[in-house]
Amino acid sequence: MDARALTKVFERGRRTWIQRLRREPDHRERFVAVDGIELRVEQGEIFGMLGPNGAGKTTTMRILATLLLPTSGAARVLGIDVREQPREVRRRFGAVLSGERSLYWKLTARENLEYFAALYHLPPRRTRERIESVLDAVKLTDRADDYVERYSMGMRQRLVLARALLPDPPLLLLDEPTVGLDPQAARDMRERVLELRSEGKTVLLTTHYMEEADQLCDRVAIIDHGRIVALDTPTALKRTIQAEEVVRLEIAAEADGVVSRLSENAQVARQERADGLLHLTMHTVSARDFVPRAFDAARAAGATIKHVEVVPVTLEDVFLALTGRALRE
Repeated sequence: MDARALTKVFERGRRTWIQRLRREPDHRERFVAVDGIELRVEQGEIFGMLGPNGAGKTTTMRILATLLLPTSGAARVLGIDVREQPREVRRRFGAVLSGERSLYWKLTARENLEYFAALYHLPPRRTRERIESVLDAVKLTDRADDYVERYSMGMRQRLVLARALLPDPPLLLLDEPTVGLDPQAARDMRERVLELRSEGKTVLLTTHYMEEADQLCDRVAIIDHGRIVALDTPTALKRTIQAEEVVRLEIAAEADGVVSRLSENAQVARQERADGLLHLTMHTVSARDFVPRAFDAARAAGATIKHVEVVPVTLEDVFLALTGRALRE
């Protein structure tokens, strides 16, 4: 799968037929959701698109799923052009797309899968075998004959994944597969995604959870404002941060100079004031060495450190270094 200069521009507002008939100028505002994205997903890997809500991840996914036409650029899925042969593309992947209501709640899980098996044109002799296989894969065999309306959100999400797996596609498109799930259900979903890779399937997923991207993905594209700002393995991306640890400080500070004193011993990655405190995120080689010096520097500046937290470097720190803002902003 690859994309070349992929771009999608949306127009806000509507142009009435009278305006078109009169050939009035089009003054609608244009919004660039995907801005020249270039990426290539290798066979058998889990490739993640990481970024905040509104970064362009879902729009990119929907273009690759042939649900949206790109404004410009090109994309090929399994060697097939998404614009020229959308039906052929759709026959070769399974998708779990965020925000879609793709299950019939008044049917059982088995009945849902029987219906979708017919839509996928699965041979009748294979249908029962495939349904049992995907139900077992997502651990829903014991609840297969319950109505979907009685399912929890996590169970419904697993059933959506089972539906995507029915035709045994070589490629899975997973758009925010764990959003809204409780921790146990999210962990179950992540484990299943890892199993898909072990079965030789290629997985393209979007997420705004940095831990999820770090745990699952062989490579990650960090996306912001419709552009890829970094692309590499999670380990290599974190290595771009010139630090081994991150220290987060909450400081009661009125005196000037506390930040400059602290920056003598570590890099200031982020600072903001909230709830009457100064919140600092510092990148350092050794938190053990930095923290005592931080207390000394704060005391010399007439400030008091109220809270200290030491964490390893994460993909959120990479995003922060690249964009100057936190991933969840």
